[in-house]
Amino acid sequence: MTEKIILVGYGGQGMMLFGRLLARAAMLDGKYVTFFPSYGTEVRGGAACYHLIVSTDEIHSPVVEEADTLIAMNQPSYLKLKDYMKPNSLLLLNSSMVKIEDPPGVEVYRLPATEMANELGNVVASNMIMMGAYNYLKDIIPINLFLECLEKALRGKKAALYEINKLALERGENYIRNNNFIDASAP
Repeated sequence: MTEKIILVGYGGQGMMLFGRLLARAAMLDGKYVTFFPSYGTEVRGGAACYHLIVSTDEIHSPVVEEADTLIAMNQPSYLKLKDYMKPNSLLLLNSSMVKIEDPPGVEVYRLPATEMANELGNVVASNMIMMGAYNYLKDIIPINLFLECLEKALRGKKAALYEINKLALERGENYIRNNNFIDASAP
C-alpha cells in the first residue's frame, strides 16, 4: 500500500498541522513516511501545501508527482494543484470555499468544512473535519494514533483545543458515513 497525498490551503487553515499529525501517526503505525511541506512567506493567508507519502514499503522519492488524494481547502489552492491528481484519485473539497465543476475521472467528495467548524465554535478545526472524512474513506491509520499525536501537539495553552478538534474529526467521519454519496461529485 502506498498513498500519495497533497494537502493544500491558505496559511492558517491547518494544512501543516494536518500533514504533520498524519505523518507522525502513520509512523507510529509502523508505516514508511516522507513529507515535504511548503508555504509562502506569509504566516496566514499565503499558500500552504503539504506533500505526504505513506507506505507499507520503502519510499524512494519524497516527491508527489501524481497524487492518490488531493485535499483542497480553498479555490486558488485547488486550481494551483489540480493537475497533480492522477486518474481515479480522491478529491476532498472544502465546499465552503471551493466551487468547481466535476473534474473527469476523479472521485469527488464535498464537505462544507468551514461551516461545520464554525458550528463547532472554531473555524480552524475545518482541517480536522477533512481529516475525519479522509481517514474514513481511506482508513490510512488507526484514529487512536492520530488522536494521540493531536493530544501531544495541543499541550499547554492549546490543550483546550483538543476536544473541539476531536469532535471535528468525528463530524468529518460522520458527514461521509451519513450522507448519500452515490453521485459524490455533484455540486
